[in-house]
Amino acid sequence: MTVRHLKTGKPASDRADDDAKVRATVEATLKDIETRGDAAISELSERFDKVSRPSYQLSASEIEAAIAKVSARDMADIAFAQTQIRNFAEVQRASMVDVEVETYPGVILGHRNIPVQSVGCYVPGGKFPMVASAHMSVLTASVAGVPRIVASAPPQKGEPHPAIVAAMHMGGAHEIYLLGGMQAIGAMALGTGTIKPVDMLVGPGNVYVAEAKRQLYGRVGIDLFAGPTETMVIADETVDAELCATDLLGQAEHGYNSPAVLVTISDRLARATLLQIERLLAILPTAETAAVSWRDYGEVIVCDTYQEMLDVANDMASEHVQVMTDRDDWFLEHMHSYGALFLGPRTNVANGDKVIGTNHTLPTKKAGRYTGGLWVGKFLKTHSYQRVVSDAAAAEIGGYCSRLCMLEGFVGHAEQANIRVRRYGGRNIAYGAAAE
Repeated sequence: MTVRHLKTGKPASDRADDDAKVRATVEATLKDIETRGDAAISELSERFDKVSRPSYQLSASEIEAAIAKVSARDMADIAFAQTQIRNFAEVQRASMVDVEVETYPGVILGHRNIPVQSVGCYVPGGKFPMVASAHMSVLTASVAGVPRIVASAPPQKGEPHPAIVAAMHMGGAHEIYLLGGMQAIGAMALGTGTIKPVDMLVGPGNVYVAEAKRQLYGRVGIDLFAGPTETMVIADETVDAELCATDLLGQAEHGYNSPAVLVTISDRLARATLLQIERLLAILPTAETAAVSWRDYGEVIVCDTYQEMLDVANDMASEHVQVMTDRDDWFLEHMHSYGALFLGPRTNVANGDKVIGTNHTLPTKKAGRYTGGLWVGKFLKTHSYQRVVSDAAAAEIGGYCSRLCMLEGFVGHAEQANIRVRRYGGRNIAYGAAAE
């Protein structure tokens, strides 16, 4: 493989040092929340969000007041986005059916898809108010049938962000909290005295939110391990440098550590894109953030063949993969590790982030190798059940079960089967040595 890096980002060792500092901070914070509950939440909120309240849950009147501040046009746009996301989530939910089948005469097996009973949905709102994240988490949980949906977002200048509150409320949140960052994650997962803990946490956030979810995983479920936004553009000369540069910087503005990678077979396109990025950074209002991300985490990789581009892309397993080539369907067929694909020049990652209908909470840091993104199925647990409805089946299956248990040395297990053989089949079934 001949792969050339025209630009590389921060060394992996530097990134590891940053991660270690975050881990230590989050561990201490979560321990404090677990120990002191509401008192810790109040102090953390005052320190990080500059807000102090008797209760961090928004009242019905506060929700109504916040929604009243949203313009009619913004409310219509939020409603349109939620309609698209709900439509696709409902199709996905309909694809997950309960089953029951007779797999052997007298043996009935089945499964039921049961919603998680309580979910905490975090909606980021620090650098940018992520209104769309409320659709992706709260609304999708609602379509799944989750009976208790808790939503939390940080304040903006000490107040609830009106559009975020509107999106949470319209999406189906049962409780809305004015809490940000790792303290919101800790409060929802651990409980505080006034906040009842949830069974599952979902939603994107900064590095502290992501690390808090990682440390809490097991105590509660999570949607996925999500780090800073990642984007990859796979392109050939069917598109121009301005389009590539725009799509890279459009995601690099998320934060100071958002990887953006161009993978191309065209050296000319690669170099032209680097020039376009410099041009756009001079005029982009969010250049202060995007420029740091691009400097420290941006990459430009030039390959010799489409197969090499595919191999690089599958190995990096980027969160967003924008494919703009003369063989987009070939990449769709052969890509196996990624968060979401955006195929063709008419498509873009921002559509997926905000409105088109797919979910924007996606795997990062190579997690696309083993999981997909948030979707309605993440809020459902598939539980199996079994029923034996005839004496003959109880005796015959029991014989097999008894012998297989004894093969492994589980005498007590075997006796569970043996008693059924004795009661329902007499002595005509050969079973394990424990009963002989």
